[in-house]
Amino acid sequence: MKTALIIGGGAAGCSAAHFLSQRPGWDITLVEAAPFLGAGVRTFWYGGHPYTFGPRHFLTQNRAVYDYMNGICPLRSCADHQFITYVERDNAFYNYPIHEDDIARMPDVEKIKKEREEAVGVAAAKNLEEYWIGSVGQTLYDKFIDKYNKKMWQVNDNKQIDTFSWSPKGVTIKSGPRAAWDTALSAYPHAPDGYNRWFDVATEHVKVMLSTRIEKYDIPSREVWINGEKRKFDVIVSSISPDEMFEFCYGTLKYVGRDFHKIVFPTESVLPEHVYFLYYANDEAFTRIVEYKKFTHHKSPTTLLGLEIPSDKGKHYPLPFLDQQELARKYHKLMPDHVYAIGRNGSYRYGLDIDDCIEQSMVAAKQIDEGGRDFAVPIEAWRR
Repeated sequence: MKTALIIGGGAAGCSAAHFLSQRPGWDITLVEAAPFLGAGVRTFWYGGHPYTFGPRHFLTQNRAVYDYMNGICPLRSCADHQFITYVERDNAFYNYPIHEDDIARMPDVEKIKKEREEAVGVAAAKNLEEYWIGSVGQTLYDKFIDKYNKKMWQVNDNKQIDTFSWSPKGVTIKSGPRAAWDTALSAYPHAPDGYNRWFDVATEHVKVMLSTRIEKYDIPSREVWINGEKRKFDVIVSSISPDEMFEFCYGTLKYVGRDFHKIVFPTESVLPEHVYFLYYANDEAFTRIVEYKKFTHHKSPTTLLGLEIPSDKGKHYPLPFLDQQELARKYHKLMPDHVYAIGRNGSYRYGLDIDDCIEQSMVAAKQIDEGGRDFAVPIEAWRR
């Protein structure tokens, strides 16, 4: 019997546990610090409304990943969902990504047109500010990008953000019908409790230890201390920040957290019909609000909105800074064979969603089958 340790019981940890448990001959232990599985993807209830910590629609371009989730939690399409942004200087709501129709109705359309014609492109861009101005010009950058990214990443200057492949650029200025993602499958579970069944199914044949923290790590030996007992495993799959596994020997990786506020309104709905996400690109402390009914189809005379404020509480978003990504690489290089780092925090990759976690787990399970080398995923390897 081979032994595996899964560290973290969110989307990445549960999917890794599931794929590995489907192989014969594995004794699997999953350790989760929280008193529940699912992390931010788990559905809770407030004011009679189901919600998750931030919006968790299922968005993927991988049909196999979609079919996997749909087989456990039947999904329905939410491909009609729209993002809009409030731009205070125009006192107007515009589509995001930026749409040609919106530009045409902006009060400074002629100035924007001239700046777009003179834009130098992104080939020489060294930071997020240069990337966007070189793509769409100063005015659109000021309206949609500047203040939003400063508060999103808690920086005073967007020149500090020196990676930007994750950020849509000017080529995403659209014309005609607009979907949130042009080529992706967008869905949400039918079940009132969202993805919760997934976590139960995924860990049905796994020893789950909730409200448990690993006290000490010896990753080169694949040994850990749990509840005072030293335990050795054949395989370790981790979805936690890699610096924790090596006692922060190279320094601490930085993250941005979230303060999340739930607000019930005395109306059946608040946002327009197809608008699920409303972003704020101005001086507000918050970045966006989400109306959960749009995802859940919950029936009620009231509605629940979630409001998100960037903070230093929690490790929700790895920073898109080159020095932090290089630090993550250093930790990944310390991981020996049969130690796998997956998920947003394990990979230290902003933009990984539920589908990416599942896809990584599929790859990791295949590599384990093949006796492959460690899956400390390269920073560049995952889209968005």
